[in-house]
Amino acid sequence: MSDVTTPPVPNFPPPAPEPPARKKSRTNLIIVASAVAVIAAVIGTGIVVVQSSKDGNTTAATTAESSAANQDVVTAAAEDPDPEPTYADVDADDFSVELRTTKRQCFGSAGCNVTVEPDMTLLLESADLDPDAVYEITYEIRGDESGPVVETAELSNQTSLNYRPSLISTASSGTKLSVEITDVTSRGY
Repeated sequence: MSDVTTPPVPNFPPPAPEPPARKKSRTNLIIVASAVAVIAAVIGTGIVVVQSSKDGNTTAATTAESSAANQDVVTAAAEDPDPEPTYADVDADDFSVELRTTKRQCFGSAGCNVTVEPDMTLLLESADLDPDAVYEITYEIRGDESGPVVETAELSNQTSLNYRPSLISTASSGTKLSVEITDVTSRGY
């Protein structure tokens, strides 16, 4: 018989077979391509809008949404580049006033000394007032034994009211005091 020799057994296992090639996911490619398309559309729309506004043509061929929004901006800018805010003309009818008694000292039948302050209410929105103006509000207090007392309060910064309390001497403790706004003037700064 013939001698057939078998090769020796290797000391390590044979290499594992390579796994079959996996298909690469195209999801990333689709996302990147979509992002590039969106960026190109935005840039293209911007170029069309800029060119149309330079040419004076506000009806450029763009999407309906961006066209309408850009036309509003272009139209508003073309009308008045720096509009001046307008404020209300303020007069005596734009305020109501009452008197608030802060101190009273009566002397029997001789009358009373009464300290009063104006409690004013603005009948407009404060935003309708010029924030840079000071409004001088002249009011007349009746009931003093010497005759009407005229005072002025100042309204500034749309909400800050400055005044001096008024000392009124009445002829009797039953005298009723009344107040009326007679004039409002403004001065700007």
